Amino acid sequence: MTAFSVLDLSSIVEGSNAGAALANSRDLARHAEALGYKRFWMAEHHGMVGIASAATAVALAHVADGTSTIRIGAGGIMLPNHSPLVIAEQFGTLAALHPGRIDLGLGRAPGSDMRVAQALRRNLNTDANQFPRDVVELQAYFAGDPRLGIDAVPGKGEDVPLYILGSSLFGAQLAAALGLPYAFASHFAPGDMDAAIALYRRNFTPSAQLAKPYVMLGYNIFAADTDEEAERLASSMQQAFVALRTGNPRQLPPPVPGYRDTLPPQAQTMLDHVLQASAIGSRETVRAKVAAFIDRTGADELIIACQMFDHAARKHSFSIAAEVRESLAADAPVC
Repeated sequence: MTAFSVLDLSSIVEGSNAGAALANSRDLARHAEALGYKRFWMAEHHGMVGIASAATAVALAHVADGTSTIRIGAGGIMLPNHSPLVIAEQFGTLAALHPGRIDLGLGRAPGSDMRVAQALRRNLNTDANQFPRDVVELQAYFAGDPRLGIDAVPGKGEDVPLYILGSSLFGAQLAAALGLPYAFASHFAPGDMDAAIALYRRNFTPSAQLAKPYVMLGYNIFAADTDEEAERLASSMQQAFVALRTGNPRQLPPPVPGYRDTLPPQAQTMLDHVLQASAIGSRETVRAKVAAFIDRTGADELIIACQMFDHAARKHSFSIAAEVRESLAADAPVC
């Protein structure tokens, strides 16, 4: 059975603020926990007017404190922005507070532009080997490797599973070499998905953390009681994405009926490409699209993104997605 999880950007909607966005994230995590989702991840982005999860470890502490069983983690921490020791301490602290519930997904993109990267006061090292070295160093802090000459406290000895995130073949190669789970950002960058999955599975080397390949795929679900309502609700994310890609990032706007039809052909083509890993529609429509995607990819887990202006509608979308999960599980062959 393919697991379902939640990827939350803690979107700041127009007319609201970061405090409300983070309160909604915590409420959504409680909702997802009650519905049986496996994990709730938040992503690190900086300098974005519509995203409230820049201080990702702090946001995760807020969410973890409001839940009790669902796994909580980063999807992901952009490791080039940070010292591995700092991340070991932050997530070691989370693990000490919430034992057995903390995940750590790691990416090598800055999660920002170069001005923000400079403001974060990290050395802008372009060495392609720096990210793999940082991942290995982070593993060593959690393991308490004496060769480091310093202990991460909290951190040393904590059980914090690592995941490699990516949208290209680089992350797939690294995850395979280190024997770590691989999470592909197919919810907004699906181009290399099939090639990356194949490379990861083919080259996977078992590790102490993982005996066989584990593929998590980002997937958008915008579900509602009708196809028409789902299309309307999805238009908020579509507007925000077009604004981002055209250099005008904004807070998440209200939905606009028929929005896609108002776009020029090149913008429609762009949305069609980036939203290939998406299901927009009623329960029946979403079920058919999710089933086809799982059949195509063999994903072990879908981590579902859903940026909607209305918080209640977003919770309803995740409720429908959970119904789809149960329906697919009921139809799965018994091994």
